[in-house]
Amino acid sequence: MELKVLGPGCANCKKLEANVFEAVARMNVDADIQKIEDIQEIIGYGILSTPGLVVNGKVKVSGRVPSVSEIINILNG
Repeated sequence: MELKVLGPGCANCKKLEANVFEAVARMNVDADIQKIEDIQEIIGYGILSTPGLVVNGKVKVSGRVPSVSEIINILNG
């Protein structure tokens, strides 16, 4: 599973990154988690409002910080 947290490093971006790590730990799954801070790369995903969460190349969340349980639901989806 490939997960990307998109955002320039703001507080919400850091919170999303922490929630993603927590969700993956709770699920006990193998995941490649990357933090993408390059604005051009973020725009390439069509994200207009950060933070964003990309799962296996597909944007799942943008412009808000989902809870750990919501991230688990997204990853199980």
